[in-house]
Amino acid sequence: MTKITNFFLNGQQYSTTASLTIFDLIHYFNFNDSLLVLEYNNLICDKKKWKTIFINDQDYIEIVTIVGGG
Repeated sequence: MTKITNFFLNGQQYSTTASLTIFDLIHYFNFNDSLLVLEYNNLICDKKKWKTIFINDQDYIEIVTIVGGG
């Protein structure tokens, strides 16, 4: 039986059967990883840990992108 993982990204619910890291998720959604801040379950997540943290059921992820302008 395939395990389904449900998680929330920026308030929207997603489901997957794949085993994903935060790094995988960022690249799947085409975020520019040098211009974002990531909150994982209410804590700011260090970029050095993105490849080691796997998305679990009911995780909450918020990604804020930095936009320059003038």
